[in-house]
Amino acid sequence: MSKPTAIVTGASRGIGRAVATELARTHHVIATYRGRKDAADSLREETGCDIFQCDIASGADREALLGFARERFEKLDLLVNNAGMAPRERRDLLEATEESFDELISTNLKGPYFLTQGAARWMAEQRSGRIVFVTSISAYTASVNRGEYCVSKAGLSMAVALYALRLAELGIPVFEIRPGIIRTDMIAKVEQVYEAKIAAGLLPQRRMGEGVDIARAIRAVADGLLDYSTGTVLNVDGGFSLRGL
Repeated sequence: MSKPTAIVTGASRGIGRAVATELARTHHVIATYRGRKDAADSLREETGCDIFQCDIASGADREALLGFARERFEKLDLLVNNAGMAPRERRDLLEATEESFDELISTNLKGPYFLTQGAARWMAEQRSGRIVFVTSISAYTASVNRGEYCVSKAGLSMAVALYALRLAELGIPVFEIRPGIIRTDMIAKVEQVYEAKIAAGLLPQRRMGEGVDIARAIRAVADGLLDYSTGTVLNVDGGFSLRGL
């Protein structure tokens, strides 16, 4: 039997790289990157993934990505919407700029929203497929020095509910993976701050998450273990979402 096909966006580094590496064991993976071709090339060498340069905020790039996938493969079995960015500069809510807001909304929300639209049309033809959105605990946790990031992730969380509801009748389950504090280059500048907070009790499971923790959750989706749970939010956060007295 031929391998199933997966698209993983933002796969050259961090969470996306861990996900692409895991899925490459069982899937033909198209791994997208925006600027770091060197990182993407090393992923291809290590895993055999196809790589494709794509700015997820660009409609032309999204169309080209799906065109590339259709040329190479008959079906799309899994879309992992992982690509995203943090603000280029953390600013207090009263000092943040429209330019930063627009950039994050375009990359973190509009891009995956409309990539999913295109992928869902393809999957609807097949009446099969699975879709994952990688969001963040920032979907519900307010950080006043990066409000645009929180707003973009909250919107993305709603996109999960919308697509899950729309696609359920077509047999296409949609899931939200909600990472907590994950060790990636996105948090490199504040990693020690987070480590101190974790040691002080911020997380019930007192360690920072790793990319592989997210990859394992997506593996469960890819293997069909959650197919009767469309719309489910999987908190991969070391217990951050728990409330205790």
